[in-house]
Amino acid sequence: MGQTRVTGSGEDPRVTGLRTAVSRLRRELAGHPAEFPDRGIAEDELAALDAMAVSGAPEIPRLRRSLLLIAGAIGSVSALACALRDVRVAVDLFGEPPRR
Repeated sequence: MGQTRVTGSGEDPRVTGLRTAVSRLRRELAGHPAEFPDRGIAEDELAALDAMAVSGAPEIPRLRRSLLLIAGAIGSVSALACALRDVRVAVDLFGEPPRR
């Protein structure tokens, strides 16, 4: 318990999954033709998630906060629902934040 498997490249597979999911959602958001008020928030938080994933050691509370902000910003855009779900699943793989 408490151990994570590492890929042949030395990267945690959860990090790889998060980077893949974030990249997909960023591409789909960039290609989405409609403008909506919170699009900038979603783009900023996706950039933050990507930066955390690149660092290799994302902080669970920060991951969850970014996920909530992204979901709130694009949650009503049904065309992005599958990609958003993939990001949520990737974040969930990191587990729950420690209880205070």
